[in-house]
Amino acid sequence: MPTVHLLDYVAGNVRSLVNAIEALGWTVEWVKSPAEVANADKLILPGVGHFGHCLTQFAEAGYTAPIKAHIASGKPFLGICVGLQALFEGSDENPAVPGFGVIPGTLRRFDATDKSVPHIGWNSANAGGADELYGLRPTSKYYYVHSYAVPYEAGALEEAGWRVARARYGKEEFVGAVARGSVLATQFHPEKSGVAGLRLIKAFLEGRVEAPLAEEWRVSDEKAEREEGLTRRVIACLDVRANDAGDLVVTKGDQYDVREREGTAVGGQVRNLGKPVELARRYYEQGADEVTFLNITSFRNCPVADLPMVEIVRRTAERVFVPLTVGGGIRDVVEPDGERVSALDIATLYFRNGADKVSIGSDAVDAAEAWFKRGERCVGDTAIETIAAAYGRQAVVVSVDPRRVYVASLGDTKHECVRAPTPGPNGEAWCWYQCTVKGGREGRDISAQELVRAVEALGAGEVLLNCIDRDGSGHGFELELVRAVKAACSIPVIASSGAGRPEHFSEVFRETGADAALGAGMFHRGEWTVGEVKGVMHKEGLLVRGVENEI
Repeated sequence: MPTVHLLDYVAGNVRSLVNAIEALGWTVEWVKSPAEVANADKLILPGVGHFGHCLTQFAEAGYTAPIKAHIASGKPFLGICVGLQALFEGSDENPAVPGFGVIPGTLRRFDATDKSVPHIGWNSANAGGADELYGLRPTSKYYYVHSYAVPYEAGALEEAGWRVARARYGKEEFVGAVARGSVLATQFHPEKSGVAGLRLIKAFLEGRVEAPLAEEWRVSDEKAEREEGLTRRVIACLDVRANDAGDLVVTKGDQYDVREREGTAVGGQVRNLGKPVELARRYYEQGADEVTFLNITSFRNCPVADLPMVEIVRRTAERVFVPLTVGGGIRDVVEPDGERVSALDIATLYFRNGADKVSIGSDAVDAAEAWFKRGERCVGDTAIETIAAAYGRQAVVVSVDPRRVYVASLGDTKHECVRAPTPGPNGEAWCWYQCTVKGGREGRDISAQELVRAVEALGAGEVLLNCIDRDGSGHGFELELVRAVKAACSIPVIASSGAGRPEHFSEVFRETGADAALGAGMFHRGEWTVGEVKGVMHKEGLLVRGVENEI
């Protein structure tokens, strides 16, 4: 089998890139020292996280000069995410640390006044012209996750001989990919971009820089402009727990109760809706933009010993080439033998086995309460902070489990209230959203809005917003809650809990500005497919990623 060289350094989920390369029939040989760079014919530089941290790692390990020499020699080179950013002169993320200076330009932070930052999700990479550039197509979408980008200035890079694939986020146009000679670099992650991303990796490995763009993939400039931009993400969520026989199964709760009802009584068998890996693969093929695993019994055991859950993530990542999030048990723990294992260690275990993001629940509530108690000051020792520092804030999702607390008037609570979607048990017209821990069994004196403000300051990159009152109802998302949380933070918000039909997804996107929406039971029970949900959204004028089946 042909071989490609991959630089071995701490770069987040490199496992998924290896899986993608191996799925295409190639093998990976690791470059483990600067001297080994010269042995590489084709070299890939992956990377996620902080520009300054990664570039400092390159320099201190002695990789900068060998990488630049490889590029100058004309050998094939692919830079991914930070691997693209490194080629430029510098970044506002850390102005004191220089880039390689191969390409002129500096990365700037996205303007958060009119959109969520980080930029997370599926967007275009339109190279224009009549040829495919490394398999890029104007009709395809690619997975981005970053806060800094190179602003696109018409003609500037082209005059230096670079071909540019452009993307747009809000009003800002930026560089999605660049290529010149045998050098290719992408701001997006091709290994997480489904079939479209595999097509690009395959073209790079085979040295197919340009190829005629088939008539069926050509679009007018007007259509390309209309369909560019960030799509609305549809995420499939799989709640995983051990059933009474000890097997890990996908289940679904009714207000967090996952056991079957026997008549009017509760306490039957754990609902078994399928096998995790098989369902994840099915949703990927249906067009799910992401897959989320939530290990809902992980608080009972040390995740380091929870090898079946790690194995589920590893096996899923082998054949599912969209982002994977895993939640449950991402916290500091002490193993039975007394060894302390940090949340960062546990996150690293999942990243090395194919996860892209980790979701933190109850510990995020503790961290937020401590942040307020300290006078809104960060100290750097929480799970959110340590993982974000090592892998970037885009790797940290905070899962919020709020429930309504009804009040008769706004003066009855110190917390920010909204008009209740339905009257309370005594006719109350107002409610606030109380954060809970331990799977919703314990309430805390902190609102959902306060929580997201705190975790954004601590370094979280995304919010997974559940609602206990809506869980399993099939009546739609809690729009009032989503609006309130969106207004309280600038990071992306994923709406969760209550989806029962495709129109609920369209509604939450139109009415709240949610960045993504999550479905579970309606998919697991086969009532709707992900593709059917996206089909309805598309008919209603929402931009979605289509399904591509052939590389």
